[in-house]
Amino acid sequence: MMHNGPITKIRGKMAWALGVQHFLAMFGATVLVPLLTGLDPLVALFTAGIGTLIFHIVTGRKVPVFLGSSFAFITPIVLVAQKQGLAYATGGIVVAGAVYLFVALIVMLVGAEKIVKLFPPVVSGPVIIVIGLNLAPVAVKMAASNWILSGLTTLTIIVVATFVRSGLKHVPVLIGVTVAYIVALVFGKVDTEPLVKTAWFAIPNFMLPKFSWFAVSVIAPVAIVTMVEHIGDILTNGAVVGKNFLKDPGLHATLAGDGLATLFAGLFGGPANTTYSENTGLLALTRVYDPSVLRKAALIAILVSFWAKIGAVLRTIPQSIIGGVSLVLFGMIASVGIRMLKREEIDFAHPRTLIIVSVILTLGVGGAVLKIGNFELSGMPIAAIAGIILNLILPEGEEILPMANLKSEVVQE
Repeated sequence: MMHNGPITKIRGKMAWALGVQHFLAMFGATVLVPLLTGLDPLVALFTAGIGTLIFHIVTGRKVPVFLGSSFAFITPIVLVAQKQGLAYATGGIVVAGAVYLFVALIVMLVGAEKIVKLFPPVVSGPVIIVIGLNLAPVAVKMAASNWILSGLTTLTIIVVATFVRSGLKHVPVLIGVTVAYIVALVFGKVDTEPLVKTAWFAIPNFMLPKFSWFAVSVIAPVAIVTMVEHIGDILTNGAVVGKNFLKDPGLHATLAGDGLATLFAGLFGGPANTTYSENTGLLALTRVYDPSVLRKAALIAILVSFWAKIGAVLRTIPQSIIGGVSLVLFGMIASVGIRMLKREEIDFAHPRTLIIVSVILTLGVGGAVLKIGNFELSGMPIAAIAGIILNLILPEGEEILPMANLKSEVVQE
C-alpha cells in the first residue's frame, strides 16, 4: 500500500499503531514533569489522556493535537510545593486553567481576528522555528547519554520513513523505538528490575487540590505565558496539516480546550497540560493528520496509567532512545516554520522583515529572560511578544528602504 499524499482518515490496526507511536512521542516529556516536581507520573498520563479527549470534544474533533505535561509550570510548582505542599500547587493549576477559560471568553466576544492579526507569517514563522530550536538541546542531551542507541533509533526512523513503501512507513517512530529497545535489552542497557517488582495493576495516586493566595499568585500567571505558546503551537499544527485552526474551530475553542484540560489535571493532582510539539513533529513526519489517531493515543495513555506493568516497561526505555526520536521530531518543528516563510514568499530583501525575524530568533534561541518577582518570561514568549510589537510599530512599504535599493545607492555614492 503506497501513499503519496497526506492521510486525513485512517482506520483499523494501523490507526492503533499510529496511536501507540504518538503515545511514545509524548511519553518521555509527559512523565518527566511529574518526576521533576514530585507529582505522580501515572496521574500525569491519566490527566494527559483525559485532557486530550476534552480538548478534542471542545474543538469539534478537528485539531490533531495531544496535550501533555507543561514544562513552563515546573519552577512555580516546585516553589509552591516547597513552601505549602503539592496539593496547593495543583490548586494553582486549577486556577491557571480558569484563566485560560476567561481569556477564551474574551476572544470569543471580541473576535479571534484581532488576535490572529498579531501573528502574520513574518512573526509566526520564526516563532515556530524558535519552538523547534528551543527543544533541540533537550533532544541532544538525551541522545548524548548513549549515542549508539540514539543513533540507531534515528537511523531506523530515517530508513523507514524514507525507503519503506508499505503501510509501515507511517509508524517510523514506533519501529525505531522497538528496534533500539531490543538492541538495548540484548546488550544489557535496560534496567529490568522495575519490570519484575512492579504490580500488574495500580491506581494512580490521585490528589485533591488545596487553594491559597500564594499558590495562585505564583502559578496562575504562568497561564498568560503559556497562552502565547499555545497560539504558536496551534499555528504550527495548522501549518503542518494545511488548515487554519485559529479560524476553525477557532482560537476561543482551542484555548477553552486547553484550559479545561489543565483545570481537570489540577483537580486530580496532575501537572498543567499543554499542546505538544512532539506530536506535531510526528504529524509532519508521517503525514497522517487524522485527529482520531491522537484520541487513540489518549486512550492508550489512560489505560497505561492504570496498567502499572506496562508503565514500568515504558519507564525502562533508555533516555537515549527517546533522545534519538526527539532529534528527528524537534527538527521537524523548525522546518515547518521555514516552510511557512517560503510558502508565504516573505521578502527577506526588506530590512523590516530581517529585523523582525532576527529579533525573534535571537531572543527565542538566545535564552532571554525577564523576571518580575515570581513571574518569569523566557525564550519563546519573549520572542513572540517582541515580534508582535515590532510588526505593529515598524512601517511597511517604501517607508523603509528595500535592501536592494539601499545597496545600489551606496555603490553610486
